[in-house]
Amino acid sequence: VVVWRDLAERQRQALVGSRLLKVDGRWEAVGEVRHLIAGRLTDLTPLLDGITVRSRDFH
Repeated sequence: VVVWRDLAERQRQALVGSRLLKVDGRWEAVGEVRHLIAGRLTDLTPLLDGITVRSRDFH
């Protein structure tokens, strides 16, 4: 995901403060190189409420 500086500055709260981030943007492909150019960032952290994750040791 490519986040240009102007978007990062405008949406800094979502970019650095979210634990679950939705990225809307434009898909760009040149040859075998592919990027998602971010156009809007949305903090979806509230969707994580109530999810419990247990650590597992597979040794």
